[in-house]
Amino acid sequence: MEAEAVVKDWWLYQGAGEAAERRARLEAGPPPPWRDFTGAPDPGYLPPGCEGPAWERTWRRGGGYVPDELEKDVVNTALHLRRPLLITGKPGVGKSTLASSIASDLGLGPVLHWPVTSRTVLRDGLYLYDAIGRLQEAGLEQMRAPGAEPHPAPASVPAEGGPSIARYLRLGPLGTALLPQDRPRVLLVDEIDKSDIDLPGDLLTVFEDGGFVIPELARIAKEAPTVAIGTDDDTEEAVRITQGRVQCRYFPIVVLTSNGERDFPPAFLRRCVRLHLDPPGPDKLARIVRGRLGVDIENSGEYRDLVQSFLERAEDGDLATDQLLNAIQLRLAGAWSAPGDRDRFLATVMHHLTGPSA
Repeated sequence: MEAEAVVKDWWLYQGAGEAAERRARLEAGPPPPWRDFTGAPDPGYLPPGCEGPAWERTWRRGGGYVPDELEKDVVNTALHLRRPLLITGKPGVGKSTLASSIASDLGLGPVLHWPVTSRTVLRDGLYLYDAIGRLQEAGLEQMRAPGAEPHPAPASVPAEGGPSIARYLRLGPLGTALLPQDRPRVLLVDEIDKSDIDLPGDLLTVFEDGGFVIPELARIAKEAPTVAIGTDDDTEEAVRITQGRVQCRYFPIVVLTSNGERDFPPAFLRRCVRLHLDPPGPDKLARIVRGRLGVDIENSGEYRDLVQSFLERAEDGDLATDQLLNAIQLRLAGAWSAPGDRDRFLATVMHHLTGPSA
């Protein structure tokens, strides 16, 4: 099909050549002057690569994604401009999956995931500090028997000693994505429209500066200028933070998803590249089914009828693409195959997400 045949020279995502070649072009490409950051990587820190369970989840989720030409254009625009990508659309159209598709297509390692709720604040994405745990340890130290040897203080502890703050700090998904590296990480900020009204505005400074300060470390910077803390990938795999500041070198590939439940401030929208995903039509559904399940619906009347039923039911209320995949998977397994089961089968597997019958 035409969408599959088009490959443009400037594309990095879904472009021509092997993933390593396109990734090298991504890393070497000059940023816009206003998106050029100067963070210095920690030579002792190695971010996760394309192996292990986390990468397998990213690859399985994103490897079968079928982007349209417009989607490829917009994603590559965000890559070249090093701007966040704001994806809107109804639930189930593949907004979150697109983040995994970018990571798997370019071999950028596991996607960092930050799910947003109405209680989410900016610090949740930047770092986590267990202040209660640190106070409890300090209390236990005071209760130790007189004359007992104190616990040895790690090098990251201020000169006066006491419990190490590093054990109670770790970077969140956004903070981990902003670590200085020559290769960008992919960060999924999922359902940002469910956030508190202040979160999009709070993100503006971080997106513009490409970094942030951890106040708990900045306060002890004179006594402990460098502190090693865990990351969102691995609490045990510590990265060194200097003067309490995290500053990116290459702005991460930030994918923000929204179901359209609220509007965003113009200042926030101006700093994002925007993409709206419509529900897939018959041709794209056929490509998705072929890519995910290996089924060519053009040569199977039963599965072609399932796609048609999916499209007809979608006219009365929203459906998610994975509901069609579930239906075909069940039929591949021989489930719900009795002739009298059809109506109950469709009502069970393709129940509406919105509308009168939801």
